[in-house]
Amino acid sequence: MALGSRHLPLLLGLWIAGAAWPQQTALAPEIWAKDLREEIVRTDVTLRDLYGREETRSMPITIFRPVGEGPFPLVVFNHGRAVSDKRATQGRSRPEYVARYLVDKGFVVLAPTRIGYWETYGDFDPEASGACNAMRPEPMSVAASAQVLAAVAYARKLPYVDASRWIVAGQSVGGLATIATVGRNPPGLLGGINFSGGTGGNPATSPGRPCSPDQLTNYWSGLAKTATVPMVWLYWQNDKYWGEDSPKRWVKVWQDSGGQADLAFFAASGEDGHNGINSDMEHWLPVVDGFLAKLGFARP
Repeated sequence: MALGSRHLPLLLGLWIAGAAWPQQTALAPEIWAKDLREEIVRTDVTLRDLYGREETRSMPITIFRPVGEGPFPLVVFNHGRAVSDKRATQGRSRPEYVARYLVDKGFVVLAPTRIGYWETYGDFDPEASGACNAMRPEPMSVAASAQVLAAVAYARKLPYVDASRWIVAGQSVGGLATIATVGRNPPGLLGGINFSGGTGGNPATSPGRPCSPDQLTNYWSGLAKTATVPMVWLYWQNDKYWGEDSPKRWVKVWQDSGGQADLAFFAASGEDGHNGINSDMEHWLPVVDGFLAKLGFARP
């Protein structure tokens, strides 16, 4: 039995208790998972925004890791994007329960808090994509994936990490960062896990109808041509950000353009399937278990 399945009751219990996938808010006291050897580090990253402005900033990274000296394979897990008035308090990215799942499989997990969020929120937003009717997904995707690669570069200096074997994963805009990273085909990357990835959604003003979805379709079509590693894409029927149709078009164009991706499309979950990573662990965990097993990671 895969370790993810063995710990499914524990993970589900933590979610039911209301504790799943916390983000550290700016005003909350620091939380540390000592059994996961959690720590925060920082590394400089140089980015360019939609308007061509270039800045070098210090990016926080939360690290979770197994007991032992390693070296262990790596997962870089990427957070989503809150609306502008909430990004300052979106908090440090610390996906504790996905980290527990992955650390149990023998991975080190790095969770960057990208520039423009938490302590770096302010005058520079490298993930801005323009107006809804003329959205440009490429600059934000390049910036997001550059931060993934900066985290990997930092990991290469850590004696307990084997950065010749790594996986990229993320949710929402973190899923977009995952897809953009796979399209760059960096060394050592073995695969990508995309939870509800995309950009331009607003469930309050246009539920299920993202901004300029064809722009993302066209961009991902080009990225797929340079992608060489397999992916799994996980979406939910009642996603209020993307709806049902856009994710199916996105994965089809990825496949038709030469990318490797299996689509797991789940039934409606909760009030908004965009949060299926939280509300539907019972269904997605076996899918991710199977994907990791194909990459050789069924057990530590």
